[in-house]
Amino acid sequence: MKTYELQVGPITRQLPILPINDTTAIASFVLLGDAELTDYAAQALAQKVPAEFDYFVTLESKGIPLAQELSRVTAHPQFVVLRKLVKDYMQGPLTVPVKAITTNVPQQLVLDGADADRLVAKKVVIVDDVISSGGSLNAARALVEKAGATVVGQVAILAEGDAVDRSDIAFLAELPLFPR
Repeated sequence: MKTYELQVGPITRQLPILPINDTTAIASFVLLGDAELTDYAAQALAQKVPAEFDYFVTLESKGIPLAQELSRVTAHPQFVVLRKLVKDYMQGPLTVPVKAITTNVPQQLVLDGADADRLVAKKVVIVDDVISSGGSLNAARALVEKAGATVVGQVAILAEGDAVDRSDIAFLAELPLFPR
């Protein structure tokens, strides 16, 4: 299997290169379970978030450990998770459709109404593991703005493909896309 050597600060990972469609392959980055990289990334990204904000908001599921660690190192005791499905326990959930580079089926992002109430008139920083096409990021922004929050920052460990040229995100390393 072909791999890509990813360097994030002092940490190196070998990522498998996997096809996502007929013309493109990606270096598959999975943060879940990588405590060393999560810790390093949170410490480094904490230096890139705005000084004034109320909550981190992340997307289920690979951004969760990063948002938790960022919350800890920046002394923000709570963060908000945007889910992929409406759950029975949710009160008045808000939803928006989302199209991501790694998923071929229609999806949605869901914000529990209780979390939406907490976000009214708050400043938030959106956290993700990888920003690529921007589909998930745009949907997350739309959803928290629908709840009445203001997005004051957007951070990720990696920017993939054209996302490296975006001026509205902060990230730690670039991740190329690969032709098939």
